[in-house]
Amino acid sequence: MPLKKSNPDLILIIVTLSLLTVGLIMVYSASAIWATYKFDDSFYFAKRQLLFACVGVIAMFFIMNVDYWTWRTWAKILIIICFIMLLAVLVPGIGMARNGSRSWIGVGAFSVQPSEFMKLAMIAFLAKFLSERQKLITSFKKGMLPSLGLVFLAFGLIMLQPDLGTGTVMVGTCIVMIFISGAKISHFVGLGLIGVLGFVGLILSAPYRIKRITSFLDPWEDPLGSGFQMIQSFYAIGPGGLFGLGLGQSRQKFFYLPEPQTDFIFAILSEELGFIGGSMIILLFSLMLWRGIRIALGAPDLYGSLVAVGIIAMVAIQVMINIGVVTGLMPVTGITLPLLSYGGSSLTLMLMAIGVLLNISRYSRF
Repeated sequence: MPLKKSNPDLILIIVTLSLLTVGLIMVYSASAIWATYKFDDSFYFAKRQLLFACVGVIAMFFIMNVDYWTWRTWAKILIIICFIMLLAVLVPGIGMARNGSRSWIGVGAFSVQPSEFMKLAMIAFLAKFLSERQKLITSFKKGMLPSLGLVFLAFGLIMLQPDLGTGTVMVGTCIVMIFISGAKISHFVGLGLIGVLGFVGLILSAPYRIKRITSFLDPWEDPLGSGFQMIQSFYAIGPGGLFGLGLGQSRQKFFYLPEPQTDFIFAILSEELGFIGGSMIILLFSLMLWRGIRIALGAPDLYGSLVAVGIIAMVAIQVMINIGVVTGLMPVTGITLPLLSYGGSSLTLMLMAIGVLLNISRYSRF
């Protein structure tokens, strides 16, 4: 158990609050027109995002002062609660459906997305499991199979909603953690082939996923249907040029790009702030990744290292997929951009996760 406590990583705090501030500004800028039309209040989305940002920041600083091995003690209970919530969200009358997915549970005027919290609970539990069975991780039957079994059980429940994007981020995060813990590469090769076949099966099992793939390869084949969102994203990023059209001057947010404050907020940011603005956001995320890796390397025990790796892998995977989708490098998956996109559950979860990372940094040897 770590004993010597120091100050948290100041650079990580500054980067996090910088991204959060830019996110609040961009949520208002991207959503003002749509919010005025739908709710007669241009600040509708911005106010809700600010509320969740305040809750998330308070949670981040509180968790920053909770010794990270506490999560090891509560990991089993947390993951059981998350599994119960994933089951509950599938029950009609409890789960709320939006855009074809039953992924939310209503709490008063707000809603909670259990799959988002499962990502953090899975990181805490898997880090506990792997740190306690480090000597067995090279055994497929005793180490790797139980780990992946739990992960894919959660993935299966998330896919029943369905939510391929969140499930993909969770699985990718856990695979990184398992690999870092010392699993054999030969096991990953075999599982990789099975995974590719399974992923193809998931795509072929749902017509809308097939349309997303075809629209990714050639969005102009169906410009008013499956390719519409990606084309509008291109029309936002292209005119932005080097310096952008100016903050608040986006044209695509005028009902061209659907709900621009969520998954495609980076497109609006690039349109208004240009290549320079987009590059600065990527630079900030790169700084966060660097600090996270540094914290993981300096953690005093294996559990802390694995939790730090899991959190930073979750952020990195989500950023790469989101920006890849917005720029046309990947099919549309419905994944938010951490700390920038509108969304209460994802924002709160991300700030809580960074709070855990900051606590680990207080015991880091670097």
